[in-house]
Amino acid sequence: MKNVAWFLCAGALLAAAGFAATTPANNGHVLYKWVDSDGVTHYGDRIPPEYASQEQHVINSRGIEIGHLDAQKSPEQMAIEEQKKLDAQQREIRDKNLLSAYSSVQEIERLRDQRLTLLADQIKVTSQFLDTLDGRMKKLRTDSMRFRPYNDDPKAPPMSDQVAEDLVRLTQDIRTQEQNLRQKRSEVSAMSIQFESDIDRFKELKHIQ
Repeated sequence: MKNVAWFLCAGALLAAAGFAATTPANNGHVLYKWVDSDGVTHYGDRIPPEYASQEQHVINSRGIEIGHLDAQKSPEQMAIEEQKKLDAQQREIRDKNLLSAYSSVQEIERLRDQRLTLLADQIKVTSQFLDTLDGRMKKLRTDSMRFRPYNDDPKAPPMSDQVAEDLVRLTQDIRTQEQNLRQKRSEVSAMSIQFESDIDRFKELKHIQ
């Protein structure tokens, strides 16, 4: 490194003296400031390769910082920053959509009520159908008790293939409708939260108390 000892001494003097101006012979020179792995601050005319990825400061002959380079970011840090940019872009798009789609809070509330009512009707229909399936299953299970292996009577006839198939099919239908019901109820919760968030954000954008 060129004049390393001189620059280290000069750096210490500059720091102690509030970066006082150097002599005319040093005009035009710049110093690089960095911190080593032990936390010691150094000054020099170039950055050692092992510290090239760290934060760097460029100081002119008057002791004034004229340049700055951030430390090289890790893949994790870069990924976090990229995600923040994407989140900001999505928020901007959402804000534009809110302002272009609605002119008042009441419009948002009307749409919310319409969609929640539609989901409520779907839940009602699904629940009624599920009650019908449960009734059929109860009757089928009662009938199946006349057959082996549910009936311990040695003279009981074996269950027919048709009854067995009906039990399997009906069990699957009930599970499907129960899943549909859970999904619809989950949609109600998610939709309510989303609309409330939209209303709050719309009020912020429109400065509505």
